[in-house]
Amino acid sequence: MDETAWDELQLFLHVAMAGGLSAAAARTGLSAPTIGRRILALEKSLGRSLFERSQQGYRLAHDGEILLDRVLAMQAAADGISGWRFAFPIVTLAGQSWMAGFMADHLGDIRDAFDRFRLCCRGTTEELAFRGVDVSLLPEAPAGGNVAALRSVGIRYAVYTSRKATAEARARWVSMSTDAARRAPERWVFENQEADIHTWTTSFDLLHRLVRSGAGRSLMPVFVGDADPELERIGEPVAALDHAIFIVSHDDERHRPEVRLVIERLAALLKAKAGLFRGNP
Repeated sequence: MDETAWDELQLFLHVAMAGGLSAAAARTGLSAPTIGRRILALEKSLGRSLFERSQQGYRLAHDGEILLDRVLAMQAAADGISGWRFAFPIVTLAGQSWMAGFMADHLGDIRDAFDRFRLCCRGTTEELAFRGVDVSLLPEAPAGGNVAALRSVGIRYAVYTSRKATAEARARWVSMSTDAARRAPERWVFENQEADIHTWTTSFDLLHRLVRSGAGRSLMPVFVGDADPELERIGEPVAALDHAIFIVSHDDERHRPEVRLVIERLAALLKAKAGLFRGNP
């Protein structure tokens, strides 16, 4: 049977349960003649007589009773799927490195209690090319692919240490590991301070915690370091590492209402926090 068969089977179910075309018409909004033609076409496609027709209405024939049992089972399965699925669509957000934490900290600015969608938050953006992510915050616009990139705020980096760190600890460096560091800000410590590195990690969150605990100094985005009262900045931001943040989405997905809303709110949030990302007081 073709792809429209389920619609025809549901129409059969209406006629069988109602006992006639007029009652089925009242349930479905279709005219009785239209229903009659479609039931006849269904019988022809199945090669079976489903109803015994009379002035009293449509009574199920033997094959109709068999089909009714099967259609009721199909309807029960369809109802089960309908009840199992979530009512709201998903918007998947991803942020590279420190930006994932920023989005988590400001989730209330991205979705409010009345929004009819759910959020999936990822700490990596590698799924963008495979449609695993709807909206990403990236440090550069993708060079190719069917994506749309909106340039947003600039971001700066500076060196931070714990306010409670000893003089000896302040001279030490905490670094991202060489296998986890893919971009210039992540490589900066081991490319410039390798001899004084005492601790390294593969996690940006752990890097932050290690510096806060007094393990040493390290490079961080100013929006992270300046916002932590337990840290103090050492010197001015490293200008050579400045870059912009881009809000990136698939070109054919960004028009979904919920995705468009998330993009607009992210753009407004980043604009409102522009001073924090630049390191301005």
